[in-house]
Amino acid sequence: MNTINLTEVALRQRALFFDVRREEIDMNSESTAAVMAFIARLKENGYCVSEELLHALNNVSPVRLAEITKVINKVLRVGLNWAPLVKGWNVPRGERLSDHIITLIVNLLGKDSDIKGTTLPCGHLIPEGTFPIERYNGCPFCGTPFKTADFVYRGQGSKLKELRLFTKSDMEHLFETLLSSPVPLDATQQDSLSMLLAEFPLPETPSVTMKETVMLVVKRLVELGRDYEAGKLLKTPTDILRYQWYEKTGYIQLIEPKTLIAHASRLYTHIWGPLDKSADAAKAMKEKLMLKYDRRTCRRVARWLNALPMTPEAASETMNPKRGMWVRMIRALRLGEFSRKEGFGNLSRLLDVFYNRAYSTWQGHVDKAKSENDSSTTLSLLKERPGLFARCLFASMLRFGSDHVLAAFNEVTDKLPARLLLSLGNAADTYFDPSATRIARPITGVAKTIDSNPLLTLYNKEILKEMAAAVNDLYRDSMARRFAAHPTETKTIYIDPLLHNIPVGVGDRTTTIQDTSCALMGTRFPVEGDAVRLFMQWGKGLHAQHLDMDLSCRISFADGRIEECAYYNLTCTGAKHSGDIISIPEMVGTAEYIELSIPELESAKAKYAVFTCNAYSTGSLSPNLMVGWMDSQNEMKLSNETGVAYDPSCVQHIVRISESNLSKGLVFGVLDVAKREIIWLEMPFTSQTLRGADSRSIEALLRKVTEKLSIGELLEIKAKSQGLTIVENADDADETYTYAWALNPAEVAALLNS
Repeated sequence: MNTINLTEVALRQRALFFDVRREEIDMNSESTAAVMAFIARLKENGYCVSEELLHALNNVSPVRLAEITKVINKVLRVGLNWAPLVKGWNVPRGERLSDHIITLIVNLLGKDSDIKGTTLPCGHLIPEGTFPIERYNGCPFCGTPFKTADFVYRGQGSKLKELRLFTKSDMEHLFETLLSSPVPLDATQQDSLSMLLAEFPLPETPSVTMKETVMLVVKRLVELGRDYEAGKLLKTPTDILRYQWYEKTGYIQLIEPKTLIAHASRLYTHIWGPLDKSADAAKAMKEKLMLKYDRRTCRRVARWLNALPMTPEAASETMNPKRGMWVRMIRALRLGEFSRKEGFGNLSRLLDVFYNRAYSTWQGHVDKAKSENDSSTTLSLLKERPGLFARCLFASMLRFGSDHVLAAFNEVTDKLPARLLLSLGNAADTYFDPSATRIARPITGVAKTIDSNPLLTLYNKEILKEMAAAVNDLYRDSMARRFAAHPTETKTIYIDPLLHNIPVGVGDRTTTIQDTSCALMGTRFPVEGDAVRLFMQWGKGLHAQHLDMDLSCRISFADGRIEECAYYNLTCTGAKHSGDIISIPEMVGTAEYIELSIPELESAKAKYAVFTCNAYSTGSLSPNLMVGWMDSQNEMKLSNETGVAYDPSCVQHIVRISESNLSKGLVFGVLDVAKREIIWLEMPFTSQTLRGADSRSIEALLRKVTEKLSIGELLEIKAKSQGLTIVENADDADETYTYAWALNPAEVAALLNS
């Protein structure tokens, strides 16, 4: 059993993993010297332990404690370089635009000029009277660091995060919960499931309902040579195509090749105009997507398709939306050749029907009925497929009338998963508001704004509000019926007040990895002190090279003003930047910071501060980049010698860019100054700089997550439907729902599916 992997998974649940039985733990044991030393190390990193975990630690060897400490240090990146470009960057250094211009001219003239100055290791001559080079850890002109720091601050955090005990049974329960999740897994959950698949066998009768989860499981089974078992999880041709594409590209979504090629080209388009690298990137992506398979893979896919329990006509209909991809895949996998072999009769009939188009599509019948304005036929067809009915519910209400459509939809509501109903309720207010900005996140991850439905102009505001209210009542009533259908013997329930700050995570699939928590997008983090310190670290494990990532902040004021704190404007009202680094040192990475002063922002009547990180270098955000923010009631130190300002005990939230990242920029948080709260968002965009982050899209996403049903509200619906009394003390409750419970979104999904 790989205890390192299991420790990393447990940390995401705010826990530590030990293979012990709870009933065997001596709750009267005394802590050893090794355990007390371990607790002290945890406190330095901002953690404390529950009473149960403390007593469990007393039976753990010092070697295992040292291993856990090493894992925590790895997750928090405390062994990397956290030195920024400037020493003591909280004190203004008087850097001016003229310093850059003069230095540029002097370096263009060459070293033969008689101008006095200092030549730095990068080769640039810094003239006297320009940059105060004694304040820098590197070159102030080109942003290349020369010095690194091998320490971070520790133990300044004012609020410790409690770690609980995670046993083998807890880990197995988490594994089964992730497998059976009724909602798509985000990047953190996918990464955890991949690690757990290496440690635990599949249940005898696995309940894997989400297609994306199926892909992860199938890939692991194929790696283990268990092709037959993998085939049992593949129910449709789309499942098989999705797996082949996932294995080829690493993307679970079926992204068309032309979309990936165009996206790669855009990533390598510089802010000043196209570069040759844009065409090279498109060419490289095209070559990467070339389909080449060995005989073993071809035979495996042929067997899977031949064993499908669908008629050729039904299978061909599911293949139709991705017909172009299927034609390429059939040729590359030599399926025509296998269809002529003995024992592949089902595959032969499938290919005949598919190529001869001897099938009709349900969507074609729906489109025809809509074009003829035949509401009766349209709604009759939609009731055959409730999931697709839900996806076009709003447009159908505008086209055929809300009462008529909702009456038909009510007939199939109970056949739908709760996540779809919640998505409808969350989206209704925005959809039926003609003035609201709607956003969508395509499969490339970049948020797009959507124009309102033109049919909205046919209705007045009052009727549109009634439509939105009807949808909200629909899904709340449905959730109440679902909870009421599962009576419980318990009488009381405790709902942690913090759960009212966490929206139900339906429809917002995050692509970043959270190594120290599993917070849902839209979670609100209260600011404890008077300062918020943003940080970004990138370049771990890479050789020294030009790799320019930027940390930025946009501040919006009540009078409509906008100020930006970024590489081109290092200080603004309430914000200071640590300096722009465009090259990374050898293997240990580098860091940038921005410090926000809450009192200064309040006095200037600032409303919001938006946090972003960007890849200024051509290409996407570095896959080893991590970004987040720190906060503490205690003063957070900043080194005058090196500029290091990182303390893991002060970290409030931290995310890591995953390998499948496709974005150039990422909005990762919004500070609501008046409420002193930070809302965690994840909105990718395609620009090299902060200015490319569309304000309308950010506001729309912020509105979307703040208007969502919270976990606390969902639990209140459960309590009312099941006749439970809400109590204020967890110890007095039969059912307890805490913040720690909500850290596992799969548990919330299980509640939706109860």
